[in-house]
Amino acid sequence: MPTIVELEKTASQVRRDIVRMVNGVMSGHPGGSLGCADYLVALYFEIMKHNAADFNMDGTDEDIFFLSNGHISPVFYSVLARSGYFDVSELATFRKLNTRLQGHPTTHEGLEGIRIASGSLGQGLSVAIGAAETKKLNNDKGIVFTLHGDGEIQEGQIWEAAMYAAHNKIDNLISAIDYNHKQIDGDISDVLDLGDIKAKWQAFGWDVMEMNGNNMQEVVNKVNKAKTHLGKGKPVMIIMKTEMGQGVDYMMGTHKWHGNAPNEEQLASALGQLEETLGDY
Repeated sequence: MPTIVELEKTASQVRRDIVRMVNGVMSGHPGGSLGCADYLVALYFEIMKHNAADFNMDGTDEDIFFLSNGHISPVFYSVLARSGYFDVSELATFRKLNTRLQGHPTTHEGLEGIRIASGSLGQGLSVAIGAAETKKLNNDKGIVFTLHGDGEIQEGQIWEAAMYAAHNKIDNLISAIDYNHKQIDGDISDVLDLGDIKAKWQAFGWDVMEMNGNNMQEVVNKVNKAKTHLGKGKPVMIIMKTEMGQGVDYMMGTHKWHGNAPNEEQLASALGQLEETLGDY
């Protein structure tokens, strides 16, 4: 198993991939991708039981992950490639004509590691619950993980799914919210305030945890702890506090890099702050 330092080095390389991919086509969503790099690296390189060499859509006897806030595809693609689902060199095709690496993940091109299209927000939790329920019916011990944006929690379908999961005791599911308080149009509190989201998820019948999503040791510890809460009649929600643009100083603390690409000068500045650890594609 990798050490925390090794996981942190992988996350640094993933962040390099993110800013280079988005700069390469001057299009994409770097802010949330950078903020969620630690979480996805921890899942795919340490926590999840999965088989990159023999990917199948069903994920039988594996842990599976659904990215609901699909606009942060750069971090997802980088982590999938770096963990062996497809060649790292394919990252260079991000958002280009006829690429498998669309701006939002899709399934029609058969990209390994992608099980749902997630361009439309609010749907991933419903899909994940279906997958988790299927595993329970099949006596499959695999865990289902999901990730959601905090702005996405403004979608009504999320709360319908939340009620269903609690009522039906979907207790092989660990969901996480990227709680960076930012969405494309500004601060969450200005656009549509979420209020006390911990209390809301608890009121909806979920087992709720909190963690710093930009501290690798805490991410590993808390998600492993969340696994011990499974099988007890409740789905688990992790409220993951992150910084949008984590690792790149001029992107942090603002919503403006939700969906903007760095120019060449800005890219050079970002790469100067992020250690190259696994080799750029």
